[in-house]
Amino acid sequence: MFKVGTDIVEIDRIKKSAQRQSFVERVYSPQEREMFEEKSFPYPSMAGNWAAKEAFSKALGTGVRDFKLAEVEVLRDELGAPYIKLSGDAEKIAKKMGLGFAVSISHSENYATAVVLAYTQESRKGSVSDD
Repeated sequence: MFKVGTDIVEIDRIKKSAQRQSFVERVYSPQEREMFEEKSFPYPSMAGNWAAKEAFSKALGTGVRDFKLAEVEVLRDELGAPYIKLSGDAEKIAKKMGLGFAVSISHSENYATAVVLAYTQESRKGSVSDD
């Protein structure tokens, strides 16, 4: 089984919201905040992570319900590719549903967008990446 979620957000909207520490702490995990602090202009990355969290909730099929956005961490690997790391209730829900996730993020000057693919392990067996 595959499910897809997508989202797009204005970077300026996240920049404005990020001026409130309560927003930043509610939405982003400590590890995400550390990642943003390393950037001279973090708002495109913050908006990309926001879009990925929203896309995750859509791929999950629940919307943002019964878990906190900060439990959906959108981190980067050593090559800069994004990946989702779950904790708390978000992790419990995904495990109960038997889902794994893949994410892609992109942004322009004004917008950030993300696509999240939710998949079951059975559906992944036939994918191209399994050699």
